[in-house]
Amino acid sequence: MTQTTMSTAPAPEPEQPGGPGALRPLELARWGWRQLTSMRTALILLFLLTLGAVPGSLVPQTGVDPVRVAQFKQQHPGLTPWYDRLSLYDVYSAPWFAAIYLLLFVSLAGCVIPRARAHGRAMRARPPAVPRNLHRLPASETWTTDRAAPDVIAAARAMLRSRHFRVEISGEGLPVIAVSAEKGYLRETGNLLFHVSLLLLLVAVAIGNLFGFKASVLVVEGGTFSNTVTAYDSFEHGAAFDESRLAPFTITLQDLFVRYQATGDQRGAPREFRAKLAFSSSPDAPTRRYDLQVNHPLVVDGTKVFLLGNGYAPVFTVRDGTGGVVSSGPVPFLPRDRNFGSTGVVKAQGAQPQQLGFEGLFLPSAALSTTRGPVSVFPDLTFPRAVLNAWRGDLGLDTGTPQSIYRLDKRRLTQVAVTGKPLAQALAPGQTMTLPAGQGSITFDGVRRWASLKVARNPGTTPALGSAALALTGLMLSLFVRRRRVWVRAGPDGAGRTLVEVAGLSRLESESSDWLAAEVGEIAAGVRVAAVRVAAPREDED
Repeated sequence: MTQTTMSTAPAPEPEQPGGPGALRPLELARWGWRQLTSMRTALILLFLLTLGAVPGSLVPQTGVDPVRVAQFKQQHPGLTPWYDRLSLYDVYSAPWFAAIYLLLFVSLAGCVIPRARAHGRAMRARPPAVPRNLHRLPASETWTTDRAAPDVIAAARAMLRSRHFRVEISGEGLPVIAVSAEKGYLRETGNLLFHVSLLLLLVAVAIGNLFGFKASVLVVEGGTFSNTVTAYDSFEHGAAFDESRLAPFTITLQDLFVRYQATGDQRGAPREFRAKLAFSSSPDAPTRRYDLQVNHPLVVDGTKVFLLGNGYAPVFTVRDGTGGVVSSGPVPFLPRDRNFGSTGVVKAQGAQPQQLGFEGLFLPSAALSTTRGPVSVFPDLTFPRAVLNAWRGDLGLDTGTPQSIYRLDKRRLTQVAVTGKPLAQALAPGQTMTLPAGQGSITFDGVRRWASLKVARNPGTTPALGSAALALTGLMLSLFVRRRRVWVRAGPDGAGRTLVEVAGLSRLESESSDWLAAEVGEIAAGVRVAAVRVAAPREDED
């Protein structure tokens, strides 16, 4: 027999499919939105964005200086694969950086918009009613006067309005009259302005990334380039970039001046770095001159040209087995140390009977080290030498696979040797290295310098500057404007006189009350004097 137990306790609710504490999808979405749009999340994302930008300052960036990126990769071959996976050579275009950027934008928007609405309602609201016990507030004063309560309140109202308080009178027609006043709304306005400016700053950065471009080009002394996509060594642009809107200017690098410290502890440190340019803003425009220096870019039709780096471009002439010239001109070499010991290659694709390639080391101030071999001991041209070794065979330039101009693809090449030893020779300007068996020769004709230039147009620069100025203004307002409330109450004291109470309250409890006590004292003194002036006409009438 089954026994039934009777109870008045409420029946338990059936459990949700996901467990007793599970949230429905809509509730989970609301919870996630509240977390994302909280100020704490915005601050965390802002910190992550700042932290994510650190590698962009420490690691060379492809969009800024691809020459330095190439040097860094040569010097750190073990780090390069990891840096490529993490997009550390192009931080500001990395997916993880874009994700933080977009989340921060959404978080700030979701945080600022509700606060702006609440602040708008607060600015339209009346000042709060008078507290019952004014003497309990942090700053207060009390006195009695023979003046009538309406005269005192009228004087207090005029005084507070002259000090730019918002005022509200209560109790008119009653024995006890009071005026409520509030001031300092600009503090919250400045706080909101600061956060809105951050939003505008993010929008300005987005505009620059969408409509702008940045490119880099290596130019040898005497070389010329035009502002076209094909003229650059690297070119990055935004999704909304229009190639037809590129300014049609042309720039020629006439001379490059580099001076180094010759003596002392700072020997070899750069002391002067500038480029002498000739440019024209359009094919029909006259040619003008400009001295390009670091942090002093050339601006042409809103496009800026920056001077980044420099190096050496030895001039070589290569002849093949037939005696004909197959390659002649300056070849940029990449610096590998602070004394500008540089590496590079010379490729002679049209050489006969076999293609020729030369791998070399250029030393502006050559010296022989017992441990490291030939090195450069000073970055300037005091004792230039080019140390070369030769290769023959197929350079691999016809395979369709892109190659670096600074490296040889040696998979189809054989090193030229003499009596079983690889051929290597140090050449001074004017000297020639002749290959055995009539395979050709290479002559070191001289040295030129090259400059690395960055060309960029960012339409978001001006909006970003304006946003930064607004952010600074908002920050100053939020730091130096004080939100406070002041009340003045006047009524009979039971002895035929008028009891006047003045008190103030700061909206921030963390602030010191000394300044508030001083302001309440000034208001009280002003009310005493003003009450006499308000009441004076009545005495004349009597």
